[in-house]
Amino acid sequence: MNTFINYAHRGASAYAPENTMSAFKKAFEIGANGIELDLQKTKDDKIVIFHDDRIDKKSNGTGKISNYTYRELLKLDFGSWFSTEYKDEKIVLFEDFMKEVRNRNLVLAIELKEENIEKQTLEIIKKYYDSHNVYITSFIYNALLRIRKLDNFIKIGWLIEEDINENNIKELIDISGNQICPPAKLVSKSGIKLARDNKLSVRLWGISNIEIMEKVYYLDTDGMTVNFPDKLKELIERK
Repeated sequence: MNTFINYAHRGASAYAPENTMSAFKKAFEIGANGIELDLQKTKDDKIVIFHDDRIDKKSNGTGKISNYTYRELLKLDFGSWFSTEYKDEKIVLFEDFMKEVRNRNLVLAIELKEENIEKQTLEIIKKYYDSHNVYITSFIYNALLRIRKLDNFIKIGWLIEEDINENNIKELIDISGNQICPPAKLVSKSGIKLARDNKLSVRLWGISNIEIMEKVYYLDTDGMTVNFPDKLKELIERK
């Protein structure tokens, strides 16, 4: 796909509790053509969709995902923290999400929040989805390195916390990476040009408000991750 990708960040997380099926379905409804989500492993080695290091703020439980089995997590409420409308929203098994999207024309940005889930993640993707429309992403370089050792072809996106520069470009190329993902507030035109010169795509993250979104949209990027994909859709259609 060569179109600009409007990634719903953890689903349409401005409108529904992040990384839940409600947030993902809302994203489909309001026009996202991409979904960004986060993966972690439970105590019994199931891959679930959740971002934070601890579940305290986003559920009625405490501790880490890895402290619980999947069945135990299913007993918790992952929606009331956002709104009473979403009371008893359940944590999402990655495989169930992939079943939900397998017939949809979406680009997926699948972020690994920890190491040692690479093999399982790849197996689930290949079971349900066209991997040409998937980027496996992470801030954890070693997780991406492991992905590349397991699969020569799946696209890799490296999340960085600085502008694009010669060093991070080299490190990404060393693992045959495909996309570099800097924060919107730090990205520069020269950094984007450097990525382009090295035939890398660029996705921006950290678009916290409409003003930042409008400012960076006109840069030469391939997509951005937003909590409000309806607003980005409107901007794309106005262009």
